[in-house]
Amino acid sequence: MPGIIDIIEKDRTRSRLAKALKNFGPRVQKSVFKADVQPEELEKLYSQLDKVKLGKDDSIRLYHLCAECRKKVRIWGRGIETEDQPYFSA
Repeated sequence: MPGIIDIIEKDRTRSRLAKALKNFGPRVQKSVFKADVQPEELEKLYSQLDKVKLGKDDSIRLYHLCAECRKKVRIWGRGIETEDQPYFSA
């Protein structure tokens, strides 16, 4: 499961990214997305990320989290509960 974090200055660019990622999984914070994709769907995800036009100081980072790492995810405060995040607290 990839986690996607953006550092984007303009809301318009961030909105374009959110639109490109809407079919891949939930937005968990303003600049953080969780992609619920199978390995065979990664190229499609990469293609959508390649289409986002970034400003000179913008970046998008994609982090792959293995099954063992996902078991260690902790959320403090408000968050989105998912099957692979057993340690959710609201």
